[in-house]
Amino acid sequence: MRNNNVLTNDRPALGSGEILRLTALLYLQEALVAQKYESCRELIDTAKELGVEQGDITSVITDYLNANGPGRSKASRFR
Repeated sequence: MRNNNVLTNDRPALGSGEILRLTALLYLQEALVAQKYESCRELIDTAKELGVEQGDITSVITDYLNANGPGRSKASRFR
């Protein structure tokens, strides 16, 4: 029987809903990095509509704040 998994033999391919949720989180992360804070509320609302959990949204924001907080050198910041 042929395995149709395109990612790995160990994990199933992501479904369209999971891809949309991950993309919503990526857009939020990109808006934070680009300092487009005015877009964040809409991106968060859209992410929630797609089923993203509050904990995942909080993690993206926390990761951004930890990487860009006071006392962090620009070399240690992600882009």
